[in-house]
Amino acid sequence: MITAGIDAGSRAIKVVIYDGKDDCIAASGIADQGVNQHELANALLDDVLAKLGMSKKDVGPIVATGYGRDSIESATETVTEITCHARGVQHLYPDTRTIIEIGGQDSKLIRLRPDGGVRDFVMNDRCAAGTGRFLEVVADRLSVDLSELGELAAQADAPSAISSMCVVFAETEIIGLLAGGATQSNIIAGVQSSIVSRLASMAGRSVNEPVVFTGGVALIPGMREAMEVSLKHPVTVAANPQLTGA
Repeated sequence: MITAGIDAGSRAIKVVIYDGKDDCIAASGIADQGVNQHELANALLDDVLAKLGMSKKDVGPIVATGYGRDSIESATETVTEITCHARGVQHLYPDTRTIIEIGGQDSKLIRLRPDGGVRDFVMNDRCAAGTGRFLEVVADRLSVDLSELGELAAQADAPSAISSMCVVFAETEIIGLLAGGATQSNIIAGVQSSIVSRLASMAGRSVNEPVVFTGGVALIPGMREAMEVSLKHPVTVAANPQLTGA
């Protein structure tokens, strides 16, 4: 059976076409989020299906998840992002016990039972300081591309301490660090450490291996390594981490 998954996240819309017969992703696509989520998701779904010479009538269930899932009119059903990330990771990595997902506007730590079901989870969706949005703000303030953050952070010799729990105050703190002579590398390394430290504090001591990292932030070089230092556990970045929920 051919099925479709749509993850309408806060920063991007992701579509995956799954071939159940061959147990593989037949096609996928990612588009920036916008005002009319349904139209954007519908257009992306049509584009991805067109790659396969297919249309919606050729697809079985169309499942939507993410913040905007209820606005996706073409979806035949909706599922929470917690459940979708758990199922996606468990399918790819059956032995997983802890999932870390950092997206554009929130971060989650999901604990799985031995059977792959969700045991419990904690989420930060109230402050962007622990999310991908924080990295975007930092990259913009430092006039560097997101793709450069990992390389620059690796050059740090004295990572800056970022103590603010709010992205607005953290940005002000970064301005002060720059004025005080802190290097880009030390600031970026400090920001990465700040993000993963917040997640580690959310987790407490209950992090069991294997640990899998998903979400768009997992693609940024240096984040996995920073996560391993903070959690004191090895961390695996999921294959196509932006698509795991879809």
